[in-house]
Amino acid sequence: QVQLVESGGGLEQTGGSLRLSCGASGRIFSIDTWAWYRQTPGQERTLVARIIPEGDIEYYADSVKGRFAVPRENVKNTVYLQMNSLRPERPAVYYCIALIRQSPFAATRQYWGQGTQVTVSS
Repeated sequence: QVQLVESGGGLEQTGGSLRLSCGASGRIFSIDTWAWYRQTPGQERTLVARIIPEGDIEYYADSVKGRFAVPRENVKNTVYLQMNSLRPERPAVYYCIALIRQSPFAATRQYWGQGTQVTVSS
């Protein structure tokens, strides 16, 4: 079984930085895609950033371009969401997602982290 465990959320002031982490464990052959989503109360989850490790293909939502980054440690099956120059916003839960292949010929499956709350105060 594969698990994604997130950590690093909390309260930060406008202009500050936070770093979220997401580690995958279990039977993993490859992680084909990582993504971070955020969700505010009553709203749908929206994509914040996505990275395809093979080829280092990155995508960032317009609202976070230039402020957020997705560093990763492939050996540890861990990805981070480095959030800089934080802006005041409604408290949101950030979710990590990974598309994981458990064997060379298996299809990828999507796994979600448990979510971590981020609050930016003005």
